[in-house]
Amino acid sequence: MAGRDQRGARRVTDEDVATSFHDEADASSSLFDLRYLIGGLFSVYGVILIIANFFVSNAKAGGIRINLWLGLAMLILGLLFLLWARTRPLRVEGESALAQAEHGDAAPPGAAH
Repeated sequence: MAGRDQRGARRVTDEDVATSFHDEADASSSLFDLRYLIGGLFSVYGVILIIANFFVSNAKAGGIRINLWLGLAMLILGLLFLLWARTRPLRVEGESALAQAEHGDAAPPGAAH
């Protein structure tokens, strides 16, 4: 059992410390990247148009199989968005607002130093 100091408060031991793999000081862990949503939707709609091209044979605009070409373009655009989001993830430099508040470093917005 952990000992108590003179004020009666219990001392913190190694058993009391919880290990967390989530870095609370990293603000970028809670960001939502819209590039995944946009890329996914473009990719899905592109595949739908490519498949629709094979079942609707008379859908042409000016002699061009519009479902096929727009489907391919949307699929390529969606894959580019997904590749972009994967290769360059969102990052926020510095600590999160929660970590700043815990340290007492954060001044209220608009406050003069």
